[in-house]
Amino acid sequence: MNAARALGVALLLAGSLTGAYLTGRVTAQRALVTPDEINTVEVTQAALQAVVRIDNRLRREVLQVGDEQVETGTGFFYKKNLIVTNYHVVKDQESLSVTLYNGRKVPAKIEGIDPGIDIAILRVTGVSAPKILSFGQSARLIPGQKLITIGTPLKIQNFVSTGVFSVLASAQDIPRNDGLGPEIGQYLVTTASIQQGNSGGPVLDSRGAVVGVADANAAPNSFVPGVIGIAIPGDLVKQSLDDLEKIGVPQRGTLGASLVDLDTLPPALRQLAGLSSSEGALVMDVPAGSAAARAGLRGSLRNSSDQLLAPLGDIIVAVDGVRVQNSFDVTRLVAAKRPGQTVTLRVWRNKKGVDVKVTLLKRTLQQTE
Repeated sequence: MNAARALGVALLLAGSLTGAYLTGRVTAQRALVTPDEINTVEVTQAALQAVVRIDNRLRREVLQVGDEQVETGTGFFYKKNLIVTNYHVVKDQESLSVTLYNGRKVPAKIEGIDPGIDIAILRVTGVSAPKILSFGQSARLIPGQKLITIGTPLKIQNFVSTGVFSVLASAQDIPRNDGLGPEIGQYLVTTASIQQGNSGGPVLDSRGAVVGVADANAAPNSFVPGVIGIAIPGDLVKQSLDDLEKIGVPQRGTLGASLVDLDTLPPALRQLAGLSSSEGALVMDVPAGSAAARAGLRGSLRNSSDQLLAPLGDIIVAVDGVRVQNSFDVTRLVAAKRPGQTVTLRVWRNKKGVDVKVTLLKRTLQQTE
């Protein structure tokens, strides 16, 4: 037996006698049986210090009978004094506080918001991040790949769950009733647990990189706890954070016009426009200077009672050749573009189809729709 082999046997014996495995970064007090267990523990231990609990004390005027004044969510440090979370976690806040992994509590203030994808940035003072998480590439996820979530479900801080990446699902198949996230084209769907309080927490791959931000869960009805985790893809979040820091507002594509679903109009109006289908989005208002105005999109006329008048304005029926069912489809398809890019809209105008090319403009702090 040579010296190297003898040393290896000695280490194995020592490990078996003490009931621990030395993994390089983590010493488990109990035996870790599989490489996957070792990876989960290592990633979790490295990430925990970056994850925080967020307590949002709501303004009294938004509370209803039976509501708790303090709502709890999750966030994580991505820079030394900046935390990312969901916008719905900090919305309607009177004050915000952040609790670090070790129980230390500090105040926080909103630094930037992006309701279009339900993301917000918080700034903390008097403390530096004990750990910072970096973003990976959500576009490279493979179905079946392991994911890890860390959060504060049911106010239980530092809760860890594992699962797999299942699929990128169209936002159209994951309806939400809070009016947020209209510019999310696809959601990351996972079997890892995402419950109330997890919102805003990191979804990590097996390298410890953030590939998603926990957002919600899906359930068959309101009486059954959600078992399918829903997250915002990390690539989209990273792009938003860069925009918010550099410009102050997200820079996804927008027409700048207000739209309404065609199927909400009286059938008689649709018939007057020469349409038999209820799929599409009616252009209502076209503000001067907007991308829609510069492209010549036509808005709709209304009388003093706010009733629509014939002829109707342009009706968008497709975006870059993709048929749309409603205004939500138009918004998310246009949002996939960046300022300076061109999108081709197929519109119904004067009872015939017309193609309109729209060059998207940079958003400003005054114009964020």
